[in-house]
Amino acid sequence: MLQNLLLLILYISSLYAFIPLIISRLFGFRVLRRGKIKDSFALTFDDGPHPVYTQQLLDLLQRYEVKATFFVVGMHAKDHPELLRRMHQEGHLIGIHNYEHRANWLMRPKTVRRQIEWTEQIIRQVTGQPVMYYRPPWGVVNLFDFSPSAGKRIVLWSSMFYDWRFRIGADRLAERMLRKLRGGEIMLLHDRGTTFGADPQAPENMLLAVEKLLEEAAHRGMKAIRIDEMEEVEVVMGEEKGRQDNAGWLKRGILRLWFQYEKLFHSLFHLQPASTDAPLLHYRQRSYQGEEVKLGDGSVLSKGDSVLELHFDNHRLYEIGASAKSTLHIAIQMIRGVEQQLPALASRIAEEPGLANVKALYGVSMINRGAEKLGFIVQELPKGLFATASRWYLALLLLVIHPAGQRRFRKGQLRAEQQRSSREATARATLIPKRIVMPVSILQNRYGATSSSSSKAAAVEAGYDAEMVDMESTTAAPVNSTGTTA
Repeated sequence: MLQNLLLLILYISSLYAFIPLIISRLFGFRVLRRGKIKDSFALTFDDGPHPVYTQQLLDLLQRYEVKATFFVVGMHAKDHPELLRRMHQEGHLIGIHNYEHRANWLMRPKTVRRQIEWTEQIIRQVTGQPVMYYRPPWGVVNLFDFSPSAGKRIVLWSSMFYDWRFRIGADRLAERMLRKLRGGEIMLLHDRGTTFGADPQAPENMLLAVEKLLEEAAHRGMKAIRIDEMEEVEVVMGEEKGRQDNAGWLKRGILRLWFQYEKLFHSLFHLQPASTDAPLLHYRQRSYQGEEVKLGDGSVLSKGDSVLELHFDNHRLYEIGASAKSTLHIAIQMIRGVEQQLPALASRIAEEPGLANVKALYGVSMINRGAEKLGFIVQELPKGLFATASRWYLALLLLVIHPAGQRRFRKGQLRAEQQRSSREATARATLIPKRIVMPVSILQNRYGATSSSSSKAAAVEAGYDAEMVDMESTTAAPVNSTGTTA
C-alpha cells in the first residue's frame, strides 16, 4: 500500500509539474522561447500595469517608435483600464499573466483556468479583442497548460536580467541587456516591483536601461517588435524545427538528473533487468489490480493474479531516439529490441522459483499493432483518470526521448481532433496508450528454450516491416521507467 501511494505521488508530481518544466524550458514544447529573426528582438514586460512606471515606459516606447508585449496581472489591469487602453491604441500586444501573481504549480487546473478567464475578460472589455498569448508567473507551467483547450500560446523568454532587484543599478542592467541584444531574442523585464521578491523602485533602473538598449538597437539597425510579429515571421521563414538536436549543457544536466530519478525509481520498486546485456526492458512482480482480461491461451487474467509489470529503460530509449533518422526508424528499433528481450524474460520465469506463479506480462503501451506481432494482446484502457494521465505522461516522455517527438505529438493532437467523430479513426490516432498483455504460456511457446529460433525470426520479419510502415502514422513506444509502457 505504501509503495503504491509513493508511486502515485511520483506520478502526479512528475506529470503535473516536473516533466512540463523540462520539456517547456529545454525543448520548447508548445512554448515560444526565442525567435530566429536577424534584425529584430522582443521586449516583454511582466507584472503590470503600474500607474507610474507603465506610463513612463509607454512614453519611452512611443518616443523610439517601437512595440512591446505586456503580460498583465488581471487585478492590476482591473485597477488601471486607462493603461490597457493606451497600450492597445499605441499598437502594443497585451497578454495574460494570471489574475493574481501565483505559480501554476500551486493551483489546480480549474483555478488556473479561472485566473486566465478573469484576466482575459478584463482585457477584452477595454480592447474588444481576444487574448492569444499567455505567460505563467515565473514561467512555471503545469501539465494542463499544454492542453489544446487552454487555447493560449505560452510565451517564455530567452534572456532575463533580474531587473526586479534595485541594487543591480541601471548601468549594470543596461550592460546585461546589451550583451543579449541580438536577433530573435525575447527579453523578460518588469514594469512593476510589487510582486513577491521584487523591489518597489526597481522599474526606475529598468526604464533607464531600456532607453540605452533602444539607442544601441537603433544604431545597429535593429528594432523591437511584438511577440505575434516575431511568430508570424517564424512561420513565413518555415523555421519551426525540433529543438532537441543541439543539446546544451543545461539540457545535458537535466537529462542526467532525469536518469538519476529513473535509478531511484528502479531502486524503490525493485525493478530487475530482463537481460544483463544492454537491458532494454525491466520488470517487477506484482498483483494485477485491473478488470478481467481474456488472454490468448483461453485463460483469464483476474484481480490478484501475479504479473510481471514491464518498464522500458529510459536511457536506452533516449539513445535510440538520438541516433534515429525518423519515427519509423525508432519504432523498428524499439519493436525489435523488445523481441530480443523476450527470450530472456521467458528464461527468468522458467528458472526462478519466485516467478513460477506469474500468469502474464503486463504493461501500458504506445505500440499499436506492432505489439500484436510479438504475441501481446492489445486493448483500450478503460476511460478515466489513469488513462488520461498515462496518455499525457507517455506523450511527454516520447517528446524527451526522440527528436521528432514534438512534431509527432502535434500531428497526433490535430489528427485526433479531426477524426474525433469516428471511433475507428480515433483508434488510429497517435499517442494513445493501450494495455498490452501476454500470457506466460504464449511467452514460453514463442520465446522459451523449447521454441525454434526460426519461428521467432519469422514472427519478426514476416509481420514487422509491413506494420512499421503503418506505425509511421501511429507512433510506437513500449514500456517506460515509471510504471507504464511508452
